[in-house]
Parts: sequence; structure tokens; C-alpha cells
Amino acid sequence: METKKLAVSLPGLELKNPIMPASGTFGFGDVPSANKYSLDTLGALVIKTTTPEARTGNPDPKISVIEDGVLNAVGLTNPGVDVVVSEKLPALREKYPELPIIGSVGGATEDDYVEVATKLSQSGMVNALELNISCPNVHEGGMAFGTVPEVAERLTKKVKEVSTVPVYVKLSPNVTDIVAIAKAVERGGADGISMINTVLGMHIDVASGKPVLGNIMGGLSGKAVKAIAIRMIYQVAQNTDLPIIGMGGVETVDDVLEMYMAGASAVAVGTAHFHDSMICPHLIEELPKRMEELGIESLEELRLNVKKRGAFKL
Repeated sequence: METKKLAVSLPGLELKNPIMPASGTFGFGDVPSANKYSLDTLGALVIKTTTPEARTGNPDPKISVIEDGVLNAVGLTNPGVDVVVSEKLPALREKYPELPIIGSVGGATEDDYVEVATKLSQSGMVNALELNISCPNVHEGGMAFGTVPEVAERLTKKVKEVSTVPVYVKLSPNVTDIVAIAKAVERGGADGISMINTVLGMHIDVASGKPVLGNIMGGLSGKAVKAIAIRMIYQVAQNTDLPIIGMGGVETVDDVLEMYMAGASAVAVGTAHFHDSMICPHLIEELPKRMEELGIESLEELRLNVKKRGAFKL
């Protein structure tokens, strides 16, 4: 019964539940927190963003935990797509042959994205791609592709032409009109949307007088951005037909349900892992109980009902 309550069907993804670690959180399934429980417990796993060549990322410190969230400027550190396809993904897939895996695609140029998308999708080891056009922590690429509708549409179309699996596009909150970007990637052929990525922020240590990040600025995630995420998910859900993987400040089962009520179809969790490395299985275990308390028969029914009634009208 609980399996039916939590099951979610998305393009390329048959999820036993809607919960997944956000990209970067679990690396390629090879970080310590990923070894604390069976990843088969998860709805899906989004791997770390992959680029054509290996990247060492930004200068240290790369991460700073602050009062109401986390600032990070990791800079897409990864071993490069060839290593991911030849080593990282085979190891992950051998251990978890049935786990839905989403490959995250990054780069500095449109050709970079096309190369990575081609190699990841043709590997036969990912069920979908997440096009990262929203990372604020790189000097080339990333967010630069996600702030102009025409650019986002063109890049989405190019990746769709080479991908053998469904493509989700990860949107940046660092824009004036999130709906315009969402409609652009929909025109480009996106199968779904992930949102939101981190909000560009900065924090200064008054004792030292220096920024807490080596990159000076970085992406803010966690509780502080949840209201922004909910607002943007709601706006996009009301203006496109694409399924949304919602993220941004999810810490509790009520946060998960709030994302659904705003229009999400699944939920990714990132920053909450800093406080509870078992947050995903905890949410998966607690979610059916809370749904029963609220009289929610299934997440799919909740999603469809919200969409049918047009959610909330001013």
C-alpha cells in the first residue's frame, strides 16, 4: 500500500518514491554518506555534474555552513565524462542495477554539453539527464546558459537531438522571469524541469574581514531559499505542462508535500544532509504517515488534483 502511495511516474523514471539526493550531494554514489544505507531505498539518484574534462573546482574553502543554509562554490569538481562513463557509472550500476540514475550535464560551451550528454546517454547506464544550466559557481558555462531564454532553448534543443534518454533542465533562480526560462526549455523539447538551483550569495566573516568562500561568492542553499523555491515552482507549474523535480530547503515531510502542492512531481534533497546524513530514508519512512494524517491517498493523486484545480488563484 505504501509503495502505491509514494510511487511516481516521470519521463524515463519509474520511482518507488519521490525522494532523491540533489546533484553533487552523493557524488557518483561513492561518498561516505552514500554508504550508510542501500541506495535502492531512494526514488532515484542524481550524480554529480559531469564535464568533458576533469575539473578541480574553485579555491578553498569551497563550502561554508551558515546560520540558515549553506554557501558553496565547489565549481563542478569531477573527473571528466570519460572516467565517469568507464569507471564511476559502471561501479554504481553494478551495485544498484535497478536504481533510476539521472546524469547531470555541465560544460563551458554548447559543444561541451552536447559531448557530455551524448556520452552519458549512450552509456546505457543512466535513465535520464539533468542539464545543469544554472550553476552559479563557475566562470564559464553553467548559469550563463540559463538566464537568457533564447540561449536556454537552443542548448536544450541541441542536447535533445543527441540524447537517447529524457532530458530535464535545471533552472536558476537568479533570473528576473523564471517562467520565461521554463517556457524556453519547454519549446526546446525538455521532458521535465529541475528547480531551483542555488541562489547566488556571499557571506563575510567580520572577525577576519574576509569572505568565507575562496571564490568570494557562491550558491546559497538550504532553509533560507525554500520560500523562493516554492514560489518559482508554483509559477512554472501554472505556466508549463512539464513535470518538475522540486528542490530548495527541503528538510521535513511537510516540505515535501508543500513542494507537491506548489506543483512538483518529485523532490530532491541537498543541504539537509549536512544535519542528517540519513535524511532521505527518514523522509521516505515518515511521508506515508503524514499523508495518512492529511487524508492524502497518493502523491500522484495529489499532483493531479493540484494541477486540475489550478492550485491557488489570487
